[in-house]
Amino acid sequence: MLDTTGLAAILAAFFIVAVSPGPATLAVSTVSAASGRRSGMLFGFGLGAGLAFWGLVAATGLGAMLQATTYFLAIIKVAGGLYLLWLAIGSARSAFRCNALSDDPADGKNAINEGRWFVRGLILNLSNPKAVIAWMAALSVGMGAESGWFGIAVATGACAVIGFAIYTAYAAAFSMSAVRRTYTRVRRQVDGAVAALFAVAGLRLLRSAFSRV
Repeated sequence: MLDTTGLAAILAAFFIVAVSPGPATLAVSTVSAASGRRSGMLFGFGLGAGLAFWGLVAATGLGAMLQATTYFLAIIKVAGGLYLLWLAIGSARSAFRCNALSDDPADGKNAINEGRWFVRGLILNLSNPKAVIAWMAALSVGMGAESGWFGIAVATGACAVIGFAIYTAYAAAFSMSAVRRTYTRVRRQVDGAVAALFAVAGLRLLRSAFSRV
C-alpha cells in the first residue's frame, strides 16, 4: 500500500516537472494572453487530458515498453517535432499580424477557433513522448513493490488533477486584464520569441527522433 510519505514525494516531484516552463506552459500562457480566459482554459483542459493519457501509459507499464520500442517512439517524436514547428510558424505569422486581441463570444471567427483550442492542447501533449518519461520518473520517487495497483491508481489520479490545476492556473493568470494589456504592447516581441522557442524545441525533438533510429 502506498503510504502518505510516498504519495507526497510523488506529488511534489510531479508538480515540479509539470509547473516548470516548457512548450505546454508556454503555449497555454500565450493562448490565454492572446485569446482570453475561455480559450486558455479550453487549451489547458486539452493539455491536461493529454498529460493524463501519458500518466495512464506510465502507470500501466506501457511507458517502459514505449521507451524500448525505438521506431514507435521515433514516430511520436517526429510527429511532436513537426507539430511544434507548426506552432512556431503560427506564432511567427501572429508576430507580423496587426489584428487586435479579442475575446468577444459574438466574434464569429473567435468562436470557431475556441472550438479547436481543446484539440490543439490535447495534440500538443499527446505528441510529447517526454511526458511519459516525466511520469515514470515522478511515480518511481515514492513507489515501492508494496504500493500495489490501488496505490498506483491513486498517485496517477492525484498527479493528473495537479496537471489540470497547473494548466488552468496558467490560463487564469495570463488571461488577466493587466497581463493582456501588457501582451498587447509587446505582442510582436513575445510572439517572435515564442516562435523561436517552439522552433528550437521542435528541431531538438526531430534530432532526438533520428538519433535513436
